[in-house]
Amino acid sequence: MAAHIVRSVRRFAAQKNGWLLPAVWQLYTQACCHHHQSPGSSLRYIPRRAVLYCPGNDERKLKKLALLDVDCAVLDCEDGVALTKKFVDRFQHNLKGRTLTEPIRLVTFVETAVGLLNFKAVCEEIRQLAPRAGLHHDAVVFGSDDFCASIGATRTKDARELLYARQKVVVTTKAFGLQAIDLVYIDYKDVEGLRLQAKEGALMGFTGKQVIHPGQIQAVQEEFSPSQDRVQWAEELIAAFDQHQKEGKGAFTFRGSMIDLPSLKQAQNILTLSAAVSKK
Repeated sequence: MAAHIVRSVRRFAAQKNGWLLPAVWQLYTQACCHHHQSPGSSLRYIPRRAVLYCPGNDERKLKKLALLDVDCAVLDCEDGVALTKKFVDRFQHNLKGRTLTEPIRLVTFVETAVGLLNFKAVCEEIRQLAPRAGLHHDAVVFGSDDFCASIGATRTKDARELLYARQKVVVTTKAFGLQAIDLVYIDYKDVEGLRLQAKEGALMGFTGKQVIHPGQIQAVQEEFSPSQDRVQWAEELIAAFDQHQKEGKGAFTFRGSMIDLPSLKQAQNILTLSAAVSKK
């Protein structure tokens, strides 16, 4: 998987007028705000709290996507459908004659043991090659079920067998300024279990979660959105930090906790996400 991604990016980078025809097609809503995606990037921040899978060849379900309040939709051309020439032609038609005003956002997957071991090297390679191909590496999705199959693990409800892999995915994605999309909760009727796992993922540092049913969208989006209390905490912390900076002071106490630059960064992240989500 890792080698395949690098070869693909190299191939597109080598084509002067080449186009990326991704296996997944992200549908952006109008709820985008102008925040930086990562250091050194001027692209607006696009929240991907809930990432919904939809069979790419199911016209009925595709038409329903526009009616769903979902951050991101993935048209499945691999696991859910056969990749037909008709489907590829549809993508070519959509891209033909378009003038891109910004890079195509690339969302990659980690779904095997080898892919996880090579994850850092792949990110480094994509960072070097993507701009030459008109791409911007934006997020990484953890393909938990494929990963379990690759290591011979058995999926459990609490996903303890995936703890190491999830943590490594979060650490590596954040090191490269990328969004991290957590595993699927397969029991789509168990909303309580879904919320618990989504909350766990958010606490670990994931920015969103894969969903397989429209009924999972709301719960996941709520767990990956900052609460009003957290927004208020962030606003007051930043204001207090600015005041202490004007007074020439460094670390200070806020609501009983010592505050320094990492705390400020956390507060800024909360407000960035809150602003992006509130405009949906």
